[in-house]
Amino acid sequence: MTKLQWAVIAGALALFLVLYLGCDRKPEDIASLETSRALSVESTDINLVIQEAKAVLEPAQRSMISGLEQDLESSLEDSIRVGLYKELSGEWYQLQRFSIAGHYAQQVAEVENNEGAWSIAGTTYSICTQRTTEERIKSFCSKRAIQAFENAISLNPENLANRVNLALTYTNNPPEDNPMKGVLMLRELNQEQPDNVLVLNALGRLSIRTGQFENAVKRLEAALKADSQNVTTICLLAQAYEGAGNAEQANAFAEQCRQLRQ
Repeated sequence: MTKLQWAVIAGALALFLVLYLGCDRKPEDIASLETSRALSVESTDINLVIQEAKAVLEPAQRSMISGLEQDLESSLEDSIRVGLYKELSGEWYQLQRFSIAGHYAQQVAEVENNEGAWSIAGTTYSICTQRTTEERIKSFCSKRAIQAFENAISLNPENLANRVNLALTYTNNPPEDNPMKGVLMLRELNQEQPDNVLVLNALGRLSIRTGQFENAVKRLEAALKADSQNVTTICLLAQAYEGAGNAEQANAFAEQCRQLRQ
């Protein structure tokens, strides 16, 4: 069960790209990012969030979480603690408490300090920003998602998925002083790799969200040319053509989308 739950979170990286779908070429190194984290001021105390969440759990759920917490408190070895962090992250993910799931995924990443773990932490926090309606939680998750993706990028700058996800985090939660930051990141990535399907899908989705349907069709048709069987591209084209008023194409792509998802 534990391995399955953690696999769900690991798979969330792909899920995030599918559902929502750049950045500085080389962010600061890990030491600088850790210093930035220590100096940043957060409006949300994760321990308080955990206590609030536990208060509304069913008795069996609360017992499960409390048992894992007790095991964690009594464990000294990193390998055991990492396993418990993963279990707690998986349990909270299943309960759709994504801020807490992200917190424990971050604990894993801080011990393992590899690209994959930081990507999972960033993705879990990003899902939190999409699903929550509470501003203090959204802000908390957005800040930590950015930090996690920057850490992942610093460990492997060539992995485009982390760069796209960082840009998307900014587009979903635009900074007040630079609301176009995420869009500009994606455009920069598109200039660097004009035929990259991941980037084109992200730009296409953003165009759909802003009602620029003709532009979305253009981006997504370019993505389809690069990968004719990409499910995300095909499903997005159904939405783009529908918004553009082309019912025939919208229906054709919608049918392809249904068939590919079966």
